[in-house]
This record gives sequence, structure tokens and C-alpha cells, in this order.
Amino acid sequence: MSFTELSFEQTTHDDLTTGRSPWGGLSLSPERRPLSDSLRTDIAVVGGGITGALAAEHLTSLGHRVAVIDREPLGLGSTRASTAMLQWEIDAPLAELTELYGFETAAHVYRRSRAAVAGLAELIAVHRIPCAFHPRPTLYIAAGDTGEKELKEELDLRHRAGLPGQLLPYAALRREFGLDREAAILSPGSAEADPLLLCWSLLDLAASRGANLIAGDALHFHDDGGKVVIEMDGPHVIEAQHVVLATGYVMPHFIMPPTHITASSFALSTVPQSPDALWPEHALIWEASEPYLYMRVTADNRIIIGGEDEEIADPQKRDAMLWDKTLRLKEKLGQIWPKANATISHAWCGAFGETTDGLPLIGPVSGANNIYAAYGYGGNGITFSYLASRMIAAMISGDKQAWFEDFALDRPEKTPHS
Repeated sequence: MSFTELSFEQTTHDDLTTGRSPWGGLSLSPERRPLSDSLRTDIAVVGGGITGALAAEHLTSLGHRVAVIDREPLGLGSTRASTAMLQWEIDAPLAELTELYGFETAAHVYRRSRAAVAGLAELIAVHRIPCAFHPRPTLYIAAGDTGEKELKEELDLRHRAGLPGQLLPYAALRREFGLDREAAILSPGSAEADPLLLCWSLLDLAASRGANLIAGDALHFHDDGGKVVIEMDGPHVIEAQHVVLATGYVMPHFIMPPTHITASSFALSTVPQSPDALWPEHALIWEASEPYLYMRVTADNRIIIGGEDEEIADPQKRDAMLWDKTLRLKEKLGQIWPKANATISHAWCGAFGETTDGLPLIGPVSGANNIYAAYGYGGNGITFSYLASRMIAAMISGDKQAWFEDFALDRPEKTPHS
């Protein structure tokens, strides 16, 4: 028997998020049960947020026995801090990814992201999941050094990759959406949702197929003859054929690749707006800036605006910034959309994982047998989490494809202009 030490930080939900988001309504997190005896299962999913929920739903749909392990209430970590803008456009523009990896790889990644949003939409429709899901276009608006010329170059690359979108110069953007920016790219195919309702519904669906939702802390992992034995915080163990790490921003130190960055992001929600105070089509709006600013509308007509990211992982330092960041976001909301009633109903901040190339971390954990990581970082977190659920299921079945390497944990670190 070999021994693999996973040293998780003892991070709590309160370390990951502060404040209150508008998600979940009056619904309750699915019930977890502590182990009353040791357990054998096909796949153990460590983490009960949206990534773990997507993995559990898909793996149970394929007939696998699944156990979902979380030491705290399901979905109430980083998932509740998500703004759930389900975009296929990636934090790194296609031009930037092309510079890093070449056009063919970059275009393939973008097409995979678009297909993931479409797949998530189909999953929600097939199972009639109640999560305030709505298809939305996106508006990628000029900001800073990115003007109409740069947006036109980005759009030309997207068209070359077979991706949809159109350029809205200033007059068209002002006329059609009421935004006072030099230009924007308008693209179909994205969406929005309530991330907590989506997470909980997926877990309920997995549980209806026999998934065990376990209250406990996975401490150590042993490789044992092609199986993984998980030492829990109690007297019992879980034996699994495979393990999926879906622990969000609580990453085991030994698998942290150099591309990973833990930062902090901030968001606020307004009171419900009158319909005539909102922009057309409730498009998802995000700036061509670093860090970018983003806006969306909720099902009950609140405006959510987020951003003001800081490369700070310490929760106390992050929390000390919340009030000042909230005021800045409120001011920026007034600048971008003066029609808004900027009265704040919710404000929150949380740990925000990202990578230097804007891509997720998905695949086998180096040095460990039958352990996989599912970390869908950045503004496309939920989109990439859906992708991770499909990729890892394929890997477990032995169907590893060459393009999986584009998201591997050990891919070479590249940064723009390097």
C-alpha cells in the first residue's frame, strides 16, 4: 500500500465568503449524513459545491455509485459567492490565447467552452431543474486601451474560429443598448442562473439515483491496489475506485500548479428595478479590462455588478475591503448604467481562483493514482465545471483524448508576451 498525503487547509465557508448574496431563496441545502460505518463506492467526490454537484449528477447518470463528501453544508462555500454568468467567452480573449498556444488550440478551447454552455442548458432543460436559468447574449464592451479596433481584431479571430458575434460601434451600441462606450462585441449563446438552486437541484438528482451525501472531512488518501482508501475525520473510511477533487478554492498544497492564483472578488446586488430601468435582453455585460467589471440582471430584476478583484487570499484583509469596494462598485454602476436605482440589497466578497492563462485545471493529479482534479476557475467557473464533469467521466472510463492536455494541471505555464 502506498500513501498519498493531501494537506488541505482547514478553511471554512466563512473564510471563503463574507456578506450575503441573493441566491437560494427559501430553499435548503440537501441533507448530509455522517458515516455510520465504512463505505465502498465507485467514485468519491470531495466537495459539494457546484463543481462536485455537476460531477455527481453526471457520474450517477452513467450508473456509477457515487459518494459526495463535504465537511460543511453543501453549496454554501464559494458557490454562493458566484455571480453565475454562464459565459462561453473566456477571461483570456481569443487573441491572447492565440498568442500563448497558437490559433488552433485557442480556437478549440473557445469552441469547447461554447459547447459546455449549450450542454449545461440542455441538462437543465431535460431535467427541468428550477434554477432561474435564462439564455442571454453577452456584451463585451470597450474599456481602457481596448477600443473598437481591438474588438474588431478579436471578433475577426472569433469568426475565423467559427464563433458567432457582431461588432456594435458607438452609435449602434448607444442606440440598441443605451451604453456609452466606444464599441462592443454582441454574442449569443451564454446564460445566467441561480448557482445555489442549480447546485442543490443537481445534488438532489444525484441522491435520487443513490448517491451518498456524506458529512465529514476527507483527511488522507491511500493508494491500495488500484483503489483509493480515504481516511475520514471519524473512525470510518471510504474505499473508492476513483476520487474527484472538487474542493473549489481549498486546494491541496501538493497539487497547486504554478498557473494557479487565489484572489478576492467583490459584488453587490441592487433592489429590484422597474423593467424600464434595465437594458435590453438583460444581456450579460463585461468590460475588456483587467481586472474586468461585469453586470447581469437576476430573475427578480436586481442588477448584480462585480469585480474590483485583488490578489489577496487572506480573508481578514479581503473583508476589511468590502465596504470600500462596495461603494466603488456602486459608483461604477452609476457610470455604466445611470438609469439604475443603486440602492444596495446585498453585498459580498469571496475567494476567487484564477489561472494565468484563464483556463481551468482538470485532469489526473500528478503522483497520485486514480485521483482527479476538477477546478473550473475564473469568470467561466460553472462553464468549466460542466466541462470537467464530462472530461473526468471520460478519463475514468478510459477514454482520454488528446485535447484534454489543454486543461491539464501540469501544462507548461505561459503568460502573454512570455
